[in-house]
Amino acid sequence: MTDIALTREVSPALARCELTFRPRDAIDLDRAIAQHAAYCRLLESLGLDVLRLPGDPAQPDCCFVEDTAVILDEVAVLAHPGAPSRRGEVDVVASAIEAYRPLARIPSSARLDGGDVLVLGRRIFVGSSARSDAAGARALQRIVAPFGYAVVPVGVRGCLHLKSAVTAIGENTVLANPDGLDLAALDGIEVVPIPADEPGAANVLRVAGCVIAHSGFPRTIDLLAARGMDVRPIDVSEFLKAEAGVTCKSLIFRARLAGAP
Repeated sequence: MTDIALTREVSPALARCELTFRPRDAIDLDRAIAQHAAYCRLLESLGLDVLRLPGDPAQPDCCFVEDTAVILDEVAVLAHPGAPSRRGEVDVVASAIEAYRPLARIPSSARLDGGDVLVLGRRIFVGSSARSDAAGARALQRIVAPFGYAVVPVGVRGCLHLKSAVTAIGENTVLANPDGLDLAALDGIEVVPIPADEPGAANVLRVAGCVIAHSGFPRTIDLLAARGMDVRPIDVSEFLKAEAGVTCKSLIFRARLAGAP
């Protein structure tokens, strides 16, 4: 079965993206488009089938598809983003993934961004952040419990999403900024702290036996390489200005037709 990376093209309105913790800096749209294209080519070079959805001028954040869904082997859970301006992004992504997974939805009474969801085995860590609330975590728990998953709430501070502060680099190992989350929630998981002078470096993408990291965090890249990891640096500097990173721009899942065993 093929691994799919679902992506969405950069909106021409990216400069109007939602921001919570960062001051607004000028985004070079042409450079952002080129960086996104390089990101997609890297995923293709790793053997993934990259599915590109068109961008939308009315949806400045639409290229950050990670926030719209949580795709497990058994089900795709459609998010209800915390920012009202982003809720229109969900149905576009739903139309693209419904052929591969049964769909479930977080109700409109709750808030959940996919960037706040970190799956490690049968545990699903959900950040309590500016974009996701306790009701969102409970709704996700109700959906995934029949498949044997347990949802674990995690406090997030000083950054947008849980995955701004912690991402997986192994089956039971994470790369983390200890200042950005409640590490006590990660019971039994090996935590590798990022260098203190690269506070945004915890967002990396583990895929196809590699770890993709922003090229502007050289000490973190060296840290990962010293652990024997195949690190693939890539420049996502324009997207850092939008409070995004390397995980935000794709939804990666194993191809399987909905209804197939």
